[in-house]
Amino acid sequence: MLALVLGAVRARKAQALTVLVLTALAGAVAVAGPWYGLAAASRAAASDVAHAPPAQRVVSVRQITGIGGDPQRALDAFAGTVRGMLPVPDLEPVRGMTLAQNAVVRDRTPAMSLSYREDFCSHVRLTGDCPSRPGQVAVSRDAAEQLGVRIGGDLHLAATELSEPVRLRVVGTYTVLDPGGAYWSNRLYRAGDGPDPAFTVIGTFADPLLLEPTLTYDVGVPEALIRGDGGYDLATVLRRAGGAFEDADLRLVNPTDPLLQTIARDRAIVRDGVLVALGQVLVLGWFAMGLAGRYTGRERRGDAALLKLRGSTRAGMLWLAFGQHLLPMVVGALAGAPLGWLAARALAGPVPADDRALAAQLSVAALAAVLLGGLLVMVAVETAVLRLPVAQLLRRVPSGRRDWRADLADLVLVAVAVAAVYQARAGEPGRGLALVAPALVALAVGLLLARLLGRAADRGAGAALRAGRLRLGLTAARVSRQPGSDRVFALLTVAVAVFATAAGAWSAGRTARVERGEVELGAPRVLTVQAPNRTALQYAVHKADPAGRSAMAVVADLDSVPPVLAVESSRLAAIARWQPGYGDVATLASAAGAAPLPEVPAVDGDRLSLRARNEGKEDLRIRVVLQNEATGLPATVTLGPLRPGEHTVGARVTGCTGAPGCRLVRWELARAPRAGEPDGPPFGARVTVRALTQRNPARPVLDEAALGDIRRWRPDLSGPAVQLAARPGGLTLAMDPGESGSSPRTRVYAVDAPLPLPIVLAGEAPNAWQFGDPQLFSIGGSPVTVRVAGTAGVLPVLGRTGVLVDLDAARRVAADGDLGGAFQVWLAADAPASTVDALRAAGLTVVGDDSVSARAGLLAQQGTAMGATFALLAAAVAVLLAAAAVAVATTVDRGPLLDLLRALRVQGLPGRAATRIGYAGTAALVVAGVLAGVLAAVLGRVVAGVPAAPFTDGWAVVPLPDPLRAGPLAVAGLLAFAALGAAGWLSALPIVRRLRARNGGDR
Repeated sequence: MLALVLGAVRARKAQALTVLVLTALAGAVAVAGPWYGLAAASRAAASDVAHAPPAQRVVSVRQITGIGGDPQRALDAFAGTVRGMLPVPDLEPVRGMTLAQNAVVRDRTPAMSLSYREDFCSHVRLTGDCPSRPGQVAVSRDAAEQLGVRIGGDLHLAATELSEPVRLRVVGTYTVLDPGGAYWSNRLYRAGDGPDPAFTVIGTFADPLLLEPTLTYDVGVPEALIRGDGGYDLATVLRRAGGAFEDADLRLVNPTDPLLQTIARDRAIVRDGVLVALGQVLVLGWFAMGLAGRYTGRERRGDAALLKLRGSTRAGMLWLAFGQHLLPMVVGALAGAPLGWLAARALAGPVPADDRALAAQLSVAALAAVLLGGLLVMVAVETAVLRLPVAQLLRRVPSGRRDWRADLADLVLVAVAVAAVYQARAGEPGRGLALVAPALVALAVGLLLARLLGRAADRGAGAALRAGRLRLGLTAARVSRQPGSDRVFALLTVAVAVFATAAGAWSAGRTARVERGEVELGAPRVLTVQAPNRTALQYAVHKADPAGRSAMAVVADLDSVPPVLAVESSRLAAIARWQPGYGDVATLASAAGAAPLPEVPAVDGDRLSLRARNEGKEDLRIRVVLQNEATGLPATVTLGPLRPGEHTVGARVTGCTGAPGCRLVRWELARAPRAGEPDGPPFGARVTVRALTQRNPARPVLDEAALGDIRRWRPDLSGPAVQLAARPGGLTLAMDPGESGSSPRTRVYAVDAPLPLPIVLAGEAPNAWQFGDPQLFSIGGSPVTVRVAGTAGVLPVLGRTGVLVDLDAARRVAADGDLGGAFQVWLAADAPASTVDALRAAGLTVVGDDSVSARAGLLAQQGTAMGATFALLAAAVAVLLAAAAVAVATTVDRGPLLDLLRALRVQGLPGRAATRIGYAGTAALVVAGVLAGVLAAVLGRVVAGVPAAPFTDGWAVVPLPDPLRAGPLAVAGLLAFAALGAAGWLSALPIVRRLRARNGGDR
């Protein structure tokens, strides 16, 4: 029997090669599926981890406890207990303790925590010293501004208003370097309802007034454990540990759940995508094998008839037919396996070491399914042939009757497609048949159009022949009478539809990732930088790019309510990647420059002189607060004492000499110090400022006309304010008599930015704006009144909710109350590489570098994108399977067609017409199949209504691109036509060559 099998294979090499190729293609996808799925799931998990906020990668354990006067021992004991109970290996903890207190400031007691945290000074930028002894603290710049404390001064904290305060010495001010980093992810060490925490050394907590602090133990979970490599289930591990911590009176804070859910969702998306694509290829591969067996079985009918005549049993004949298929299928599977592994490795990268054994097992199982399914299909085809009587086996002309079983199968498949559409429309697009609804719709369309094509060919052939259109008539007759052409057409339709759908989804996902990167970043390239303040940031950017064509300073405060994005509106159009949904790019710049303000000359001398009239009864001091326009550092000049009457007083200025100098920020009134009395506000004071001049170089800064212009000045409206009166003689500042113990505002700000501050608003306005003037609390130390200059459905970085403001206007309004945010520099697409060097030379430290292409590349590793890539690979293989089926159908029909054409040539058919007829039948089938496949893809999208989901998290801030846009659909159709047409042309080419050789090249 083996010799007979080998002889049959050698005798029918073309048939064996066809089966081998089909099995190799299906086997390659089958082997690639598990390797690709596991590698893609790992890459998607890594992408999720990289894209997630650092806070979602940090687990914290906390305990409120007494420390018995020895805080170090208490913290060590707490850390030892947690270390023994936390079931997470490879930990690098950050320990700390914090205690909620109240700052005692005049008549206010804002909530403010006192905290200790390991390695604090390495994660902040300090002005002054790092606390090194008990009782020393560092406060944030914002807290120092809000509380009115200075380096070298005292900070008093108390548990309640009636408690005895703890006196602490301020030795430095800090600015957080990486507010979004893992170190600052614990919200206990960030500002709550009051100022930022004050940080100290652990020995400070030995004070008996500091009772029962909260001890913290924060650990960053290793990425491999979050990804779940090797089947590690972090969620289950932490869930089980939670009970043990509760029993030990410890609190486990696990913010990893959203990230773990995203990773699980990504894994499920990759799994489902690979299974669906793999299932489609396997079904199409088995179908193509069945067609190949049916077509090539015509040549084996004679063998079967001869074996029957010689008395061979059905089992023997079946084993002979089975063996002819088994050998090429096994060889094809062995050839396709390494190709599939290489393809998976190239597209998804290596599989984690812990998952390689599982990938190998799954790939072997998938390859076995290809072989077993293919063999069953071939056996079914051969069984149907072997049941035929000898007379029918020897017939050269196949029966024209259609089997009722084929009609029933078509009806069942159409019913399944209807059920899939119903399930998808019923709100379950990710389950059951809905997963393959587009492919089933394409199959139904292919079956229906195949019927129409057959009938059209029947009627068209006769009509064309009667009309004398010989080539068209013979071509139509060939399509009509060729057995199995309807099945080939259905296969072409489904393969092209699946390929068009997969290509469209892949292209739409690629476009959507770029658009998302543009929305999330705002510019082609974004640098995250460190700068002392907003003024220093803007000055450095302008120094590096004075023309304003390559770089723009940006501050993104996403933690404020609403989120605020401060941009340089004059550079926005040149730098940002602006989209139509953002509105008019010029709205903010036009609003900011609509009402130009008078300029105040910069102070660049070394001494100030003030001429003023004190109209009160007590001596006064007037503080002039300046801000260096290069460094942003404040410079305070105290002028006085100013006795009753008109006098000229002066004082030395430090930090303003040279360009660009300092701008005037505000005036402050203060009572001249008196022995035995505490410093306080000058109740009842009244003073008229007449002139402000500088020396070295000597020139006026403000004369009576400028001081008398009310547009230049505004009071501090966060409390009882100084009364302003601007007249030709100067600016008059007056305080109410007030009462001792009250806290009136003694500041008067210079106005050098438009007020109310113009903004562009996205989303709904805050509820508080409905009952009063619109205000933002995140611009400066006090609320800032704003006006909505424009609205947008979406804003860069902010999305659907937030506020866009002009950076220069916002920093001027904020004065020296710089309330943080992430400092960025946006770079234009054509920004030269030297721009980054120039920014560093200007004093900025680049701590992050992101771009739209990098962000799109990161998003391309999400489960949806990885699934779309494998779907495209599988769909391309489906087209190749269909091409092989076309080649088989054309090759098998080669002999009868050649005989027919030769006979027609003898009867006078021109050579050119014979050549075209030799190509036309296959070409007509290919063209009709491609057009039907494109139509089926569109109908599948419309009828099934399966939504496009290019992102795992469902991001849809801007409208997502249609997966079946005309461009990608046309490209997919052309590529499919090229592959199918090439297969048909190569298969029909021998017919044409033999015709030409027979007739000596006659045309």
